[in-house]
Amino acid sequence: MLRRFIRDELETMHAFLLSIEATKNKSMVLQVWAKQVRDLSYGIEDCLDEFMVHVESQSRSRQMCKMKDRHRIANQIRDLKARVEEVSNRNTRYNLITVDASSNIDGVNSYMEDIRNHSASNIDEAELVGFAKPKEELIKMVDVDSRDGLCKVICVVGMGGLGKTTLARKAYESKEDTVNNFSCCAWVTVSQSFSKIDMLKDMIRQLLGADSLKICLKELEGRAVQVDNLASYLREKLVEKRYFIVLDDLWTIDSWKWIKDIAFPSRNNKGSRIIVTTRDDGLAKECTSESLVYHLKYLQTNDATKLLLIKSRKTHQDMDNDKEMKIMVDKIVKKCGGLPLAVLTIGGMLATKKVTEWESIYKQIPLELEVNPSLEAMRRIVTLSYNHLPSHLKSCFLYLSIFPEDSEIKRRRLVERWIAEGFVRARARVSIENVGNDYFNELVNRSMIQSSSVNLEGVVKSCRVHDIVRDVMVSISRDENFVYVAEENVTSAAEETFRHVAHHGSKFQNIGMDWGHVRSLTIFSERPLESSIFSPEARMLRILDLGNAQFRVTQEDINNIGLLCHLKYVNFSNPKRYSYIYKLPRSIGKLQGLRTLDIRGSYITELPTEISKLKSLHSLRCTRNSSYEYFDLDDPKDCLLTTFCLPVLFTPLADRIDGTEVVAELHMAWSSRWSGSIGVRVPKGIGNLKELQILETVDVRRTSRKAIKELGELVQLRKLSLAMQGATKQKCKVLCDAIQKLSFLRYLVVASDSNGKIEWLHSVSSIPILLRTLGLCGCLVEIPGWFVNLLHLVKLYLLRSQIKEEGKFMEILGALPSLVHLYLGVGSYIGGKLVFKMAAFANLKKLDIWSLEQLRELMFEEGTLPQLERIEINYCRLKSGIIGIKHLASLKEISLGWDGKVARLGMLQHKVDTHPNRPVLRLKMDRSHHDLGDIVE
Repeated sequence: MLRRFIRDELETMHAFLLSIEATKNKSMVLQVWAKQVRDLSYGIEDCLDEFMVHVESQSRSRQMCKMKDRHRIANQIRDLKARVEEVSNRNTRYNLITVDASSNIDGVNSYMEDIRNHSASNIDEAELVGFAKPKEELIKMVDVDSRDGLCKVICVVGMGGLGKTTLARKAYESKEDTVNNFSCCAWVTVSQSFSKIDMLKDMIRQLLGADSLKICLKELEGRAVQVDNLASYLREKLVEKRYFIVLDDLWTIDSWKWIKDIAFPSRNNKGSRIIVTTRDDGLAKECTSESLVYHLKYLQTNDATKLLLIKSRKTHQDMDNDKEMKIMVDKIVKKCGGLPLAVLTIGGMLATKKVTEWESIYKQIPLELEVNPSLEAMRRIVTLSYNHLPSHLKSCFLYLSIFPEDSEIKRRRLVERWIAEGFVRARARVSIENVGNDYFNELVNRSMIQSSSVNLEGVVKSCRVHDIVRDVMVSISRDENFVYVAEENVTSAAEETFRHVAHHGSKFQNIGMDWGHVRSLTIFSERPLESSIFSPEARMLRILDLGNAQFRVTQEDINNIGLLCHLKYVNFSNPKRYSYIYKLPRSIGKLQGLRTLDIRGSYITELPTEISKLKSLHSLRCTRNSSYEYFDLDDPKDCLLTTFCLPVLFTPLADRIDGTEVVAELHMAWSSRWSGSIGVRVPKGIGNLKELQILETVDVRRTSRKAIKELGELVQLRKLSLAMQGATKQKCKVLCDAIQKLSFLRYLVVASDSNGKIEWLHSVSSIPILLRTLGLCGCLVEIPGWFVNLLHLVKLYLLRSQIKEEGKFMEILGALPSLVHLYLGVGSYIGGKLVFKMAAFANLKKLDIWSLEQLRELMFEEGTLPQLERIEINYCRLKSGIIGIKHLASLKEISLGWDGKVARLGMLQHKVDTHPNRPVLRLKMDRSHHDLGDIVE
């Protein structure tokens, strides 16, 4: 009875809010009332969640023990009933609902269903329209042929939305004009607020390589990493290099002076170049001479028309056939004032409307955009686009304001969070994950978010938000009490109740807030001053995301996680390895609604048996840290000595953080029996997780045979990673049987150590045929026969396979019809020659060759690899060279990376330069480092 009341009220409120959104002329009073109804609906949702967790889901005996919770929920329901009645009376009193706004909703939904199947548009519109001439002019200013003299700075200036970043990106990626002329390149997004340490690390990584960053951090080990340390290292390494750097979105003169003085060597005379993009003409003139300032102009009418048609999925022929449409396109283009962001945003909106509705959109475009383009007018365009979003996308869009300015946001992370928040509704015969991906693609298509990285299959994997769009997003989120962003210049929250809290900046801000209604907490800042990273009052928390926190998450931080019984998404992973968690508390079993648990990079080596109670779990990522700083696994005496010295770390003179790390590492060492595996032991009962789709990584040696057998019961599993070091033959046989039952598996990684064998894979009789990604690390000797059945395989990674026979190896792989990316890593092939034969590898686009010590020659026959675009070679000495690149019709790039060396480099360069597709030869180091000379073997 109670649950029915709650659900009925909630359904009615959602229907009302949909009607309000469809109402064109909303009075101020109506907007205020809608805000009150929305807040009340949040309260009812919270009450329903509390009811489900504390009452309905409990056994009779547990319910008796939960009388306090039952009493609290009863009081909540009583209060909600009173509030519902008051809100209803307020509507009667002011006669608020006078228009039936729902009449057009079904039509809109029907039309949206027709376009929903369009995937995200990955056409680079800016490449197609309006930027060819500016790109040519900018590259001319860069003057790459001048190879000496001090570093030259070129500034691109223009208002927000004009395309400065796009233009700089085109120049930066210009193959013939930049890559061939500079020894190292970097793209650095500055933005209004940036971390100096993170920026310097990123510059070292891009300019000098990830290995150089590791070396630098290793040299600083035991000391706090300071800005001056990183800057000094970078300057020293750049003195003798010709570098090309883009500083995108520079806001202040102080930021420019700091970057120029601390990061770039003053005595570099190699003809280096820096491109700066900024909105501030005065700042540009501080950076460089006026002759090197490029003022970006507005789009020409023809270019703007072409861009609008592309984005709205129309053609010139459509315009010619429909005179009314042509008139309307001309009007819209004129009113957009030549601003690319305005054209893209309006075009994305028009793509979801019938042509007969375009005039109503035109009338809502601010006139000032045509006569006097300004940031305020551009913000009104974005607000207009937001107002025309369907209701299911509005919350998803506003949710992005959680992330800091210029963040690259991973699609999977975002979609998983949307689902956990309840923003995504499953459709018939479509998984909720695919629906969430459709939402993401819709926002890309509408130009509300921008694709940031796209994989070889054309799928957008991450996005960014334009700063103008983000301004609007943050403003609306704040007005609707949706997201509260705590930043360094904000000390306290207003008295309103916010549902989502994000901490930005370098320091965690203490904010006076009612945590009782907060649903998500995302931390990008340093550690809070309080003992806990979350308030014990945050009982409604659904999302706890510390994936980008700038502090070390410790065991103490998660010991009470079982109190947050509404959690659906938990992320403690961190690319900086700041997670010092070594044990999941048994209370994790109380999180019955948990869908995503990401603890990658921690010191956890085994999962508690309580994990098997999490029947809602869809994603379990627990690949652990496998490196040891304080213990040498090859020296038992040293390990014992370190263990005996542990008490010293807990004296007042010792660093508390060092003690925390050593304790975590000791737990990892003892619980894993001094294993260097990246996997964790999974418990018996893992087969109960029938909804599980992602599981990585399982330590097969330490997992019982029964638990391994249960892996075959995970019938929904899409992604599985296995660590095989030391696994017995009996366990491998059980594992074989389990893998064969996983018919929905799309991604499989099987990895052993440097001496490990995975030849047991030959005995697999029926591999899941829908596999799209396969990674194998370990001795195979030859390719298993079942490879011929992998008709859907897109990506293949092989390491330490020890394959000797080239003929059968290349014949089987070359026949895989869907293969797009082939990675041949260390020891995967131990022959001296690789020949790619005619008609083989029909769809391969990328070939990676790493550390094949015996390989001398790479040969491409006529008619092979018709789609191949990129070849990357690292840690190889091709003494007989690379032969036959003229047969690679689609080739765009050959990259010689770390210790990638080839005979007769000059001849290879000539073949690249004369290739009809105009590919580029990218060199990581100086030419002399990559050239083996005239050696022929």
